[in-house]
Amino acid sequence: MQSACANTQSLSENGVSSGDIESVSLVQKKSFTTKNFQTFGGKNIENVTVGWESYGSLNAKKDNVILITHFFTGNSHAAGKYNNSDSAAGYWDAIIGPGKAIDTNRFYVISVDSLANLGVHNPNVITTGPASINPKTGQPYGLDFPVVTIRDFVNVQKQLLMSLGISKLYAVVGPSMGSMQALDWAVAYPNWVERMVSVIGSGQADAWTSAKLEHWATPIKLDKNWQQGNYYSSQAPVDGLVASLMLITQDALYPDFFNQVGKEINFSALESAALDDIRQSPSIVNWLRARALTRAESMDANHLLYLVRACQLYVAGHQGDLNNALKKVQAKTLLLPAQTDLLLMPYNLQSTQQMLLDNGKDSQLSILPGTLGHLEGVVGISKHASLIQSFLNK
Repeated sequence: MQSACANTQSLSENGVSSGDIESVSLVQKKSFTTKNFQTFGGKNIENVTVGWESYGSLNAKKDNVILITHFFTGNSHAAGKYNNSDSAAGYWDAIIGPGKAIDTNRFYVISVDSLANLGVHNPNVITTGPASINPKTGQPYGLDFPVVTIRDFVNVQKQLLMSLGISKLYAVVGPSMGSMQALDWAVAYPNWVERMVSVIGSGQADAWTSAKLEHWATPIKLDKNWQQGNYYSSQAPVDGLVASLMLITQDALYPDFFNQVGKEINFSALESAALDDIRQSPSIVNWLRARALTRAESMDANHLLYLVRACQLYVAGHQGDLNNALKKVQAKTLLLPAQTDLLLMPYNLQSTQQMLLDNGKDSQLSILPGTLGHLEGVVGISKHASLIQSFLNK
């Protein structure tokens, strides 16, 4: 799926380079803690803490809230910068801010770090997951951390919103894994959600998607240093994590992008290094691995496995029957698959759209053109800002 959501947020690390924007707002990471959180699977997590960010101002009625739900490799840094010296702004800064498609002069925009966030070692990410300390043992949870689902991400967000006195969402909007959360919000809590935008998403993890996601988990499980998740006091399974991130990056892009990179680095099929030594790799593979190595520094292998499982378990409504679940939707919905998406291909949202229409829902779908593949919905989002803005003005 994208479900998983994968984004190479690193096309410029957060998707938007500082040269792409005229002015960027400064933001602060905040934290939210809840006790004895009950997971969808019926397990208890004694302490859950997640980070969150906000943009704009909450009005007196607290009815101008837009929730942004993030993608697989992302976090709550959806817009702005922490410091003027940051090399990149939040991944959707092109559409979130004063006068932009998601106008912070009008809306109070909130985004929340997911449970088991992949970037747990990023100093700007706050998350509870397998790398967190289990209060019962004083050691990292590892695989003793409960399996979590997209619904659990939604429920943590809901608790945060309620702590702020918010009981209604003008809209919930998200790409990829974020689109799953957005649609699950509209099904699970229909009285909360007035509008829902699913970008590069799906209604459920079908057989194809679930199997593809497993390929992201496999290199980690095969790494000798993984040790069934008990590696926190020894060598981490970096090789497996890097291999997983290489797969995620390629799955999130489209051949045109890779072939353009190949031209820029003078890739050719018959390179002398690869010809002379089987241990050497083609230059495009070296490029891909280098990107993955850099990204792996802030990430955790177990967290990746938990996010994969959350996406594999995904069906909007978490009832097992998508069509029946969609009957509960009250929100106006906008579905935006990407034409060249090879990860969460357009058929995922097209079939969801048909179910919504068959159930008499107010839903529209527009296929995003472009050659960025799955990432059309993240790094290419500025080209499609008018679609989102028009929908939010309905």
